[in-house]
Amino acid sequence: MNKPILTIVVPCYNEEAVLNGTMLQLTKVMEHLIEESLVSKNSKLLFVDDGSKDQTWNMIESECEKNSFVTGLKLAGNVGHQNALIAGLETANQYSDCVISIDADLQDDINVIETFVEKYWEGIDIVYGVRDSRETDTFFKRNTALFFYRFMERIGIKLIPNHADFRLMSKRALDELLKYKETNLFLRGLVPLVGFTSAKVYYDRKERLAGESKYPLKKMLAFAFDGMTSFSVAPIRLVTFLGFLAVIVSALVGGYAIVQELLGHTESGWTSLVISIWFVGGLQLMGIGMIGEYIGKIYREVKRRPRYAIEVDRFTSMIKEELQEPVFK
Repeated sequence: MNKPILTIVVPCYNEEAVLNGTMLQLTKVMEHLIEESLVSKNSKLLFVDDGSKDQTWNMIESECEKNSFVTGLKLAGNVGHQNALIAGLETANQYSDCVISIDADLQDDINVIETFVEKYWEGIDIVYGVRDSRETDTFFKRNTALFFYRFMERIGIKLIPNHADFRLMSKRALDELLKYKETNLFLRGLVPLVGFTSAKVYYDRKERLAGESKYPLKKMLAFAFDGMTSFSVAPIRLVTFLGFLAVIVSALVGGYAIVQELLGHTESGWTSLVISIWFVGGLQLMGIGMIGEYIGKIYREVKRRPRYAIEVDRFTSMIKEELQEPVFK
């Protein structure tokens, strides 16, 4: 078996505070993999600039000139982490035997990348990096994450618990993933749908060295909700169930009121009336909002707009210079 060409894809958005250290550490990892004859010397680090407003792209370009491993992909605008990641995966897939994705802050343990590649040599197509524990998280984040994974499992969405976007994929697995053309991307849910042989590698997640997290609470909640509504109709069925429940409760209360009227025990009051109006009105608004969410997703899907636009592609031009002919035709 020939040594595989590995590309490590790193989405970046305003990462100037950590980027120099990230490029240095990943370069050392790549050099070690080559020394161990695990990957080809043509392997690359692909940094995808997702429309950063700081010096991220200038730093990537500067490193490209002096580091033969570093390549860059500059997107024309900010399209979000998932779209930036899929842009890097699609670009890397042209000339790679396997691809690893990792976030720029390197909170994921780069020391297990060697284990990822060893699993690939064993014939594994998808290797998931899974957090061994969440002790570094706050109590709130740890328990909400646990609830999220359990809830997603209950509504039939297959996820790998405590796995984000740190994974290795073989070319054939990535080929299948790229056949999913939906606009509403939730890669953590899509990758398990691909199938093929898979394995998990456990590691301890580190603290962010510098800069700020690109996923504060608001974005995390939006991301989780987007994942739920992209893969299941269970939320809208839940609203339907609550609607039926409200009708049943209203019927019971109405029956009770009729009995009280017949027995002459009625008392005037507005509290129960107001509460019932608010309750039913809230359910109606919730139902309309949930239906609107799904309609909005359909609206975005049917327009078939491109998920990203590439402004500069240093990866393709650089690797074409090194390879006399493409690895895959």
